[in-house]
Amino acid sequence: MEQIVAPQALAYVVNIDQAAGLIRKANRILVMGCSGGGKSTLSLEIAARFGFPYISIDRDVLWLPGWVERGREEQRAIVVAKVQGERWIMDGTNPSTFDARLPRTDLVIWVRMPRLLCIWGVVSRWIKWMGRTRPEMAPGCIEKVDWEFLRFIWTFEEKFTPRVLAGLAEHGPEVPVLQLKSRGEMRQLLDLLGRPA
Repeated sequence: MEQIVAPQALAYVVNIDQAAGLIRKANRILVMGCSGGGKSTLSLEIAARFGFPYISIDRDVLWLPGWVERGREEQRAIVVAKVQGERWIMDGTNPSTFDARLPRTDLVIWVRMPRLLCIWGVVSRWIKWMGRTRPEMAPGCIEKVDWEFLRFIWTFEEKFTPRVLAGLAEHGPEVPVLQLKSRGEMRQLLDLLGRPA
């Protein structure tokens, strides 16, 4: 049975068993998706199991303390430097740096959860970390939720996904892409990764 299909000129991985095998062989993995979908949690789990250095775009590239955004040129310079590493797992979706990230990526994991699940994810995360900064975020960026952020999540598929697809097709059409569309699929992948190869 064929395991990889290429709709929209992308190399989609359609079998979670195959994806687990690709993760075991990969040196560099990009995890992307809408906020609240679980990409940081998944990235940290995989990093711990396989000894990957973990790079968070939010923590390491985008934000300075107090929710101050770094300048675009500095962000890009940091990304370009970090992707030169021999091994890493990076979570972050912004397609503006796909031209630097995708050519160095062995596998993309697209955490593509339903928007209500993503909203629940950010609200529950805010409750858990209220008044504090979570480890995947830059120091001094106290966890917050506002209407603008919720609107971004609600409209992510319509507004942002076309840019993601275009970026993948332009800068990494040969990079395998696994889409995880439910918590069950995510658990299945982690269960497989926890078993001996």
